[in-house]
Amino acid sequence: MKDVILVAATEELQTLAEAVEKTGVPLIARSLAKTTQRLLDGEEFGALLLNLLDAPDGSTMRSLFEVPPGNRPPLIAIVRRDRVGELDLDLPLQDLVTFPVLPEEVAVRVRRVLGGRANEEDPNLLQRGDLTIDHASYKVFVASRPVELTYKEYELLRFLALNEGKVCTREMLLSRVWGYDFYGGARTVDVHIRRLRSKIEDRNHTLIETVRNVGYRFQPN
Repeated sequence: MKDVILVAATEELQTLAEAVEKTGVPLIARSLAKTTQRLLDGEEFGALLLNLLDAPDGSTMRSLFEVPPGNRPPLIAIVRRDRVGELDLDLPLQDLVTFPVLPEEVAVRVRRVLGGRANEEDPNLLQRGDLTIDHASYKVFVASRPVELTYKEYELLRFLALNEGKVCTREMLLSRVWGYDFYGGARTVDVHIRRLRSKIEDRNHTLIETVRNVGYRFQPN
C-alpha cells in the first residue's frame, strides 16, 4: 500500500494518525503546502486524509483541490460530527469520516477507497456496499458508523453477506450459524434478524430483505 498522507494534522489528529499506523496503514502527517507541492512534482500517494475539522467548507484546502485530477489521489475528509451539515457537497471527495473516530474505522475507510488493490492486500475485509466486515478484528461498519454486535449477530451478518443475493432459509441459518446441535426453533433466527436490523439499518441503508415464508436475503439497497 502506498503512503497515506494526513494533511494539516493538529495535535488531536496526530494522536489518531499514530493509532491508525498501528493497524497497518502507512499514515504520514504533512503540511498542506508540502503535500500540494509533492503532488505537483508527480509524487504518488495512496490517499489523502484532509483535516476539515474547523473548515468543513474545504476553504483551507483550496490549493490542494486545484491540483489536476490526474495528479490527485483519492481524498477523504475528516469532519467534526456536529458540523457535517456544513460540508460543501461540491468538494471532490471520495469519502468522509466523522470525528471523533476509531483508528480502525479510518483504516477501513482508507482500504475501501483504495478499492480492489487494498482488498487484495487485506483479505480480512469483506465489503458489501456501505457495509464493511473486518474478519480479523470482528468489527463492523455501516458507512462511517461503527456497529456493536454480539458474536451470534456478527456470525449471522457475515453468513448473509457472504451469500449476497441468495435466499437463506431459517433452517439453513440455524444449521450454519448456530450449529446442528442447536435445538432452538426458527423464532431464534427471526429474533436475531430483528435485533441485527435495528443496529445496521436506517433510512439510508436497507441490507436484509425478508423472503416471506422462506427466510432472508442480504441485498444492500
